[in-house]
Amino acid sequence: MALVKPFKAVRPTRDKVALVTTRSYDIYQKKELKDILRLNPFSFLHILLPGFKFHKTVHGTKRFKMVHNRYREFKENGIFESDASPSYYLHQKSYKGNVFWGIIGLASIEDYQNCVIKKHEKTLSEREALFGNYLEVTGFNAEPVLITYPDHEFLSSLIEKYRKTRAEYEFTTNKNRTHLMWLLDEEDEVLKISEAFGSMPSLYIADGHHRTASSNFLYNKMAAGNDEKAKELSKYFMAYFIPESNLRITSFFRFVNHLNGLHKEEFLIALDEYFRIENVGKQYYKPSKKHHFSMYLDGYFYKLYMRKSAFKPQNELDHLDSQILFKYILEPILGIHDPSNDKNIHYLPETGNEMQLQYLVDSGDFAVGFGCFPVSVEQLKTVADNNLAMPPKSSYIEPKLRSGLTIYELS
Repeated sequence: MALVKPFKAVRPTRDKVALVTTRSYDIYQKKELKDILRLNPFSFLHILLPGFKFHKTVHGTKRFKMVHNRYREFKENGIFESDASPSYYLHQKSYKGNVFWGIIGLASIEDYQNCVIKKHEKTLSEREALFGNYLEVTGFNAEPVLITYPDHEFLSSLIEKYRKTRAEYEFTTNKNRTHLMWLLDEEDEVLKISEAFGSMPSLYIADGHHRTASSNFLYNKMAAGNDEKAKELSKYFMAYFIPESNLRITSFFRFVNHLNGLHKEEFLIALDEYFRIENVGKQYYKPSKKHHFSMYLDGYFYKLYMRKSAFKPQNELDHLDSQILFKYILEPILGIHDPSNDKNIHYLPETGNEMQLQYLVDSGDFAVGFGCFPVSVEQLKTVADNNLAMPPKSSYIEPKLRSGLTIYELS
């Protein structure tokens, strides 16, 4: 059964939270990043990119130590404060008619090791070690892992209850995302939340596999040492727990630089072995069901339907459209053998980039582009339950979380 705990978060003061919290820094365009750092002294980006203060880019352990220093300065200057008692944090994010909500708390590394918390992606050991060392040196975790759980009546009742009350935080970002957050610190309610999660046999990582694996790396390192406080703190990692029904999964476009030496007609003939092909001209096509794909090639959109006679799944992974695309097109026809590292393939989230499937091919940047039907929550869970790993960029999962909203200190 799952162990989920409340904690004493370090978080921005109410008057500065809109100025402090950020998207992941690697999402920002270079000019936007520089403007924020120049104009907003309260931005959490000053902590994540500490060299800006000295007009210098720093890397490795030196950067990690400077991140730690900037964080301490934010606390000393009263930008961040520590909560007095362990709490859960109920958060809601809304935009364009989409409303997401979840509960921020601590997940257990032992649950991760014992497969109570299940994963559906492979991780790279080098990145695990890099971010694990980052956590150790900086001493804090500021971006929760997104974990999904089966809908639960009591947990769902919390958002209905607290929406009627004043939130601790209420702010809207310049991207028109509105955030609300409430503290759940009443002893009886905290106990019921812990018990609700404790009744669940499994939880599933939706987004943040490398962050989880890095916390596991740190835990294993601390367990081998003599610092009892560090051992205890590293047993847990911060997570945002979201009900399955509230999770939104969309897909990624896939673009390939070349046709692997084939002419257009040769490529279409090769596809014909596995797919029914329909040219729909200039009209954008979005797949409407599993095993249907969109393709843009040489000025035209195509519908690709997997031939039932060609579809011979050997395991649960083979039912995923991202795996079908890899197994029947990317690898055998286009020569993409390592979709994680091959420089000839490029991924782009479909959400917000619908016109890019046509534009990036017409511009000459790529020879062909593909769209997939999104993975379902049930497919994600089935892959995880069978200890399998999805191909890279099989799912684009929302909500995306902000850094610096709540912080879990590791030292």
